[in-house]
Amino acid sequence: MKWLTRGGVAAALIVGGAVWWGLGWGGLAPLFAFLFTGSLLTRLAEGGAGPRNARQVLANGAVAAVAACLGSWPAAAGAIAAATADTWATEIGSFSPHPPRLITTGAPVPRGRSGGMTLLGTLGGIGGALAIATVSALVAPDLRGQGVWVVGVAGCVGMLVDSLAGATLQARYACPAPGCGAVRERPGQCHGTVELDRGVRWLDNDGVNLVGSLSGALAAAVGSSLSS
Repeated sequence: MKWLTRGGVAAALIVGGAVWWGLGWGGLAPLFAFLFTGSLLTRLAEGGAGPRNARQVLANGAVAAVAACLGSWPAAAGAIAAATADTWATEIGSFSPHPPRLITTGAPVPRGRSGGMTLLGTLGGIGGALAIATVSALVAPDLRGQGVWVVGVAGCVGMLVDSLAGATLQARYACPAPGCGAVRERPGQCHGTVELDRGVRWLDNDGVNLVGSLSGALAAAVGSSLSS
């Protein structure tokens, strides 16, 4: 089972090396938990989904790597919890019997649409955030007690910010042909070249994932500071 491309492996080694350098061997535990569970759920939900590339790995792990190099366990764990929550929410939500609803308006949207949420997926995301918080607390004594809840809540905050950014800021392209109505998240061709319909042209799903993990890191750092 191939979970990473060659570039993805290189990026994962860089992220893992940075986390190890900043937090020691224990820091690799939540990182491995995210990679393993996220890749497994993606395979189960999407079947033939391709392996993660370097861009995807860095979008989910770069913030944790920087936080680890700064010596901040809460921020690193919060970033990983946010990435895990988003991944679990997406993959577990794909099994929902009900269509997702847009986080901003509550309107039903097609499965896979950025910003769409389901109850099943949201519960799965909360579970993912708490799982990373628990793993982190097992290897980082400073995160035990209130720290578990700080990281868990931060992961959920990151997941919600990710969905909100996906619904409002992420680029979305529409086919210009009358009566087509096709919508996609990347530029390309349909009945002609698709046109930017909403969002920021350079902000794709990987960028949104980076925003979500950064939000989780900041939430955990602030929460840890307030609870200490």
